[in-house]
Amino acid sequence: MKVGKKYAESVKLYDHSKQYSVNEAVKLVLETAKAKFDETIELHVRLGVDPRQADQQVRGVLVLPNGTGKTKKVLVIAKGDKADQALAAGAEFVGAEEMVQKIQRENWFDFDVVITTPDMMGIVGRIGRILGPKGLMPNPKAGTVTPDVARAVREVKAGKVEYRLDKTAIIHCPIGKKSFGEEKITENLTALMDAIIKAKPAAAKGQYLKSVTVSSTMGPGIRVAYAKI
Repeated sequence: MKVGKKYAESVKLYDHSKQYSVNEAVKLVLETAKAKFDETIELHVRLGVDPRQADQQVRGVLVLPNGTGKTKKVLVIAKGDKADQALAAGAEFVGAEEMVQKIQRENWFDFDVVITTPDMMGIVGRIGRILGPKGLMPNPKAGTVTPDVARAVREVKAGKVEYRLDKTAIIHCPIGKKSFGEEKITENLTALMDAIIKAKPAAAKGQYLKSVTVSSTMGPGIRVAYAKI
């Protein structure tokens, strides 16, 4: 496989077969992030669970200590006082049926997160087939179906992330930007790993953490020794 010059240079900076401590891994991932833009740093965790089993799902939300470095555009589907509260909390887009129609008719997706109140789920459900595949469907477990829309908006703006198992039993989640530096990335990584460890399903047997890798948008994956815990 042909790789770019910068990627090839980055690969030479570390031992592929070695698992590094959290501090060493974070230092290396920042050193290997050589793109001209502020790369996103991501955590990838492979778990020893069966994602096909309902009692082995791993999913949750967390406000990272230092945020994600990305400002997310929020759409809130609500009415009356709840709509006013969402606007006051900083939501970019607020509305009810007209927002659902805009998505249906115009294929409009100029937002990153959808939050709604429980009473509006009947309306939002009409576009479930559109929002679902894009990972945008509101869900109570993710805190995006809630009567307290103002709080939900503030949490998203503060850097709330949702971690969830994919079909291959891996969790992929952003933990900040290269510009954050070692300390902030390490704090975010540790907070997310703590949450994932605490979310271990009772039905999970054997080794829970199979592998932990940290990488930048354009850089290689650095193996972290978390799996030894």
